[in-house]
Amino acid sequence: MKKLAYILSIALVLVSCKEEAPKDYVTLSGTITNQNSDSLIVAQRNIIKTIKVNPEGTFSDTLKIEAGHYILFDGKEQAKVYLKNGYDLKISLDTKAFDETLKYEGNGAEANNYLAQKGLLNEKLIDFEELMASDKASFDSSLDNLTTELKALLDKTQGLDSTFIAGQEKEAEMTAKQLTMMYNQKQTLLALKGQESPKFVDYENYAGGTTSLDDLKGQYVYIDVWATWCGPCKAEIPYLKEVEEAYHDKNIAFVSISVDKAEDHAKWKEMIAEKELGGIQLMADNNFKSSFVQDYKINGIPRFILIDPSGNIVSADAPRPSNEKLKDLFNGLKI
Repeated sequence: MKKLAYILSIALVLVSCKEEAPKDYVTLSGTITNQNSDSLIVAQRNIIKTIKVNPEGTFSDTLKIEAGHYILFDGKEQAKVYLKNGYDLKISLDTKAFDETLKYEGNGAEANNYLAQKGLLNEKLIDFEELMASDKASFDSSLDNLTTELKALLDKTQGLDSTFIAGQEKEAEMTAKQLTMMYNQKQTLLALKGQESPKFVDYENYAGGTTSLDDLKGQYVYIDVWATWCGPCKAEIPYLKEVEEAYHDKNIAFVSISVDKAEDHAKWKEMIAEKELGGIQLMADNNFKSSFVQDYKINGIPRFILIDPSGNIVSADAPRPSNEKLKDLFNGLKI
């Protein structure tokens, strides 16, 4: 009997010492205070999974995933997360101070708390619009400071695996290069201020006939370059309607130029009707290859342009309708 008990005790020790097989899925759970919706979306380019959030703000779910960076979207705000199978993350946040209260616990917390702190550091050190408008010396100084601070944060964060660290170092290099490229492009656009605007000629008008830029001389012209497939463009529509309404009796024309391809002509007309779009709705003669689009160096949309009554450029990269600075610009010009 003693021998049997001894054998059983040894077996129990062996079982207790045996490592659990690594989980081939991620567990996400937690609590959202002042939740914005009844779901939490995990996405990259597409939605990976929609997690139900209970009325009291709690949620719990699992998903199989490829290791990498993802977005958590609560219906209004979003956070960048790093996920890989085996992680068991408990998340807490208050949407009234989303970035400041976002915290992670459990397996995988180190990498994600680092990303949360990195986001706060970026906000603290960089005002994007101010950075893009700064002189070269100030830009270089701000970029060097950001790079140094991010490296210091990465170096002092404990518990990060080598793959994640290498990825963050590479991302820092790419971010610096991208910001430099965007800065150079912005400076090129700023240099266009006061010059005669490139022209568009005989663009198809949704209301009938054609319209050219010269037809609008004598008034300010605020141009929205967009497309039916562009999500950020469509997000600006409600704000653009508000601005159009606020300035409908002023000396300004609101022009929307679609860069949709010819085969999407019907979609363009359908969306104008469906969304009840106002202003002057035009379609570019050759989408992104149109000379007007290329002359303004537009390689991403939406892009907004403001031209004065004489046909000269006020801004080749004007504030979006959702930006309060647009009304400041209009009011400063006494439109």
